[in-house]
Amino acid sequence: MSTVLIIFCVLSAITLSTAFLTIFSKNPIHSAIYLVICFFTIAGHYLLLNAQFLAMVHIIVYSGAIMILFLFTIMLMNLNEQREVYRPRITRLGAIVSFCLICLVLITIFINSKPIVGEYTSTGEDYQSIKVLGKILLNEYMVPFEFASILLLVAMIGTVLLSKKEKLEK
Repeated sequence: MSTVLIIFCVLSAITLSTAFLTIFSKNPIHSAIYLVICFFTIAGHYLLLNAQFLAMVHIIVYSGAIMILFLFTIMLMNLNEQREVYRPRITRLGAIVSFCLICLVLITIFINSKPIVGEYTSTGEDYQSIKVLGKILLNEYMVPFEFASILLLVAMIGTVLLSKKEKLEK
């Protein structure tokens, strides 16, 4: 076997195992750590695809910014075992049925999908270049790029407002 295939198999095993550990871990901090490891292994997959810029942006955005937000959310929620609400059996059953239906739909889509037949036309432009990527983001996709930044700003303001403690009047 080639080295790339071995690295791919190892990264895939780590990605899948940390994804399952993220879901099934009882401790939210451990779940967040498993999610960070999962994000790093996905960045390793990007490196195997020779997408270095995408791998670095993935690490910076997901492993950095979003995981910090997750950890702050976990800390702000102050999760305690005593206050944890136990879900009734019907809720758990509904979640299991929903999960199975979604899996069935995804498997059906995967089985019925057909490969694209035809020639792949290449423009010859290297989208790995930061210069080219910047031109595309700030020329062709300027409006969606700005909408995403406004959405993130509104979410951040909402988080700050939700986390503010109300002052008790004496």
